[in-house]
Amino acid sequence: MTRRGNRNWSLGVLRCGRMPSASGARVRSGVKMALTVAQLADHLGAELVGRPDEVERQILAVGPVETARESDVTFVHKERYMGALKNSRAAAVIIGRHVKGLAKPQLVVRDVDASLIEALKVFAPKLKAPAEGIDPSAKIGQGVRIDKGTAIGANVTIEDGAEIGRNTVIGSGCKIGQNVKLGNNCRLDSNVVIYHNCRLGDNVIIQANSTIGSIGFGYALVGGSHQLIPHNGAVVIEDFVEIGANCCVDRAKFGNTIIGAGTKIDNLVQIAHNVIIGKCCLIAGQTGIAGSSKLGDGVVLGGQVGVADNIEIGDGTVVAGRSGILQSTLPGQRLSGLPAVDSKEALRIAVLIKHFPKLAEQLKQLAKKVKELEAAKDPKR
Repeated sequence: MTRRGNRNWSLGVLRCGRMPSASGARVRSGVKMALTVAQLADHLGAELVGRPDEVERQILAVGPVETARESDVTFVHKERYMGALKNSRAAAVIIGRHVKGLAKPQLVVRDVDASLIEALKVFAPKLKAPAEGIDPSAKIGQGVRIDKGTAIGANVTIEDGAEIGRNTVIGSGCKIGQNVKLGNNCRLDSNVVIYHNCRLGDNVIIQANSTIGSIGFGYALVGGSHQLIPHNGAVVIEDFVEIGANCCVDRAKFGNTIIGAGTKIDNLVQIAHNVIIGKCCLIAGQTGIAGSSKLGDGVVLGGQVGVADNIEIGDGTVVAGRSGILQSTLPGQRLSGLPAVDSKEALRIAVLIKHFPKLAEQLKQLAKKVKELEAAKDPKR
């Protein structure tokens, strides 16, 4: 049995396409990355436990414990997966503590999730990088400022007065409106639309077909018909925000719709006009946030959550999927249900609902017996 610590190979070695090893592992565009178990352990800074012959096996990918192949490294970050690990075909496992008697190499790390993220980066498909420069088919307006290192794809439209930060990538078919400002190191995937006057910070990622700065759904009944209220504000997206595919973030009527730094948004999310989202929030798919609502820092919304308009959700609130938030919440609450209530209370309600048919039948029988007893006491009957 061999135990080894970190040899401190630098990330720069991986970026340039080589890992120092007897096997001469390489990274090339279109070619899968291959590392031995020992090399991967060194890269992750893991304590390696395993037989010498096992730690020289090659790893080609990361796989879940139940379906991992002989060329995969797997991971266990929750105790309930320990049982499945013994039967896993994986060549090695990333794990938070050494497990005695396990017949496969173990990469023991302090933080399994962080190491898993790094391993997935190592074995990610090696795609061709976007070509720096402006594709000939792109249309660039007047007074546009484009910093160095940018890559602007086919059929992109950038309208007058826009500013594009350095090393930003704009995918094919995107449209950047007038006076938009994009920060440094941003990535817009294909067909993203950024309407006029919106501002994106640094390191922002927006996936395909999402729209930022569309007119909000605000109407007033005037003279018997619905009249659209002008939306003269914009959208501000702060640093390190990530927005999934097919999302819509509406511009404000006045002021700005704001998405705070570090917030991550899943696919198919609707964020209405004048919404303010705090820093480091997580918003899962098919969630809808109605106009002028405010989310504090660190709020987590599960899938298909609905948030009513003009309410405030306190810092650190966690809302379970398919819940409806109809009124403002205090910081740090755990909520679920429709309308959303404290999660423990929601669980009690769910248990009661499950037993409703039986309880209803018992109530029906009790009512019948009470009626019979009352009839027996009444001499007139």
